[in-house]
Amino acid sequence: MNNTPKKHQKKPRWKLLHQYYSYTGFYNFIGRSLIKATPPVIVFIAILLSIHFFVMDVNSILLYVTENFHPVGVFGVFFASESILGLIPPEIFIAWSGKNELPWFFLSILATLSYLGGVLSYFFGRGIANIPKVFVYLEVKMAKHIKNMRKWGGLLIIAGALLPLPFAISSIAAGIIKFPFGSFLLFGLLRFLRFLIYGLLIFGVL
Repeated sequence: MNNTPKKHQKKPRWKLLHQYYSYTGFYNFIGRSLIKATPPVIVFIAILLSIHFFVMDVNSILLYVTENFHPVGVFGVFFASESILGLIPPEIFIAWSGKNELPWFFLSILATLSYLGGVLSYFFGRGIANIPKVFVYLEVKMAKHIKNMRKWGGLLIIAGALLPLPFAISSIAAGIIKFPFGSFLLFGLLRFLRFLIYGLLIFGVL
């Protein structure tokens, strides 16, 4: 009778990662974050539709902005927003770019500025890590984000780049924990994919 013990078969890496993200609550975190992000999006759409049907045609507003505000100024406001916690929904700027003579060129500029805004936020986080008093303060304020970044790293950056989650916050947290800059740049490139998808959707509606 052969009593030779069977060799333990290693699980595939993807399965191990799936188990890890399940055990650490990554999927639940994404689900909760999307649920939290949904009401503001609905409110924004409701306000936009209300303005469109009861106040003024949205296309007219976008055309007015296009004709009366220099693109550099609009790009500047967008870059500032993307660098400071994403205060203004990027969809507004994407819709604005669709009303310009070169919509896809303007969209590519927006995507690049959003990406660079994330890079700036990353270095902001790195800078904070070198200022003890500020670091301690923000470590408390952003404790949850920093903890999640330490657990999930690149996957959280990918989620921030693709999903309607604050990319700037993920970038700051990545900087604070000194996440490898090269990997951050690589994962952050998915920001361009998000703008492409949103551009296809929004340009199609407008």
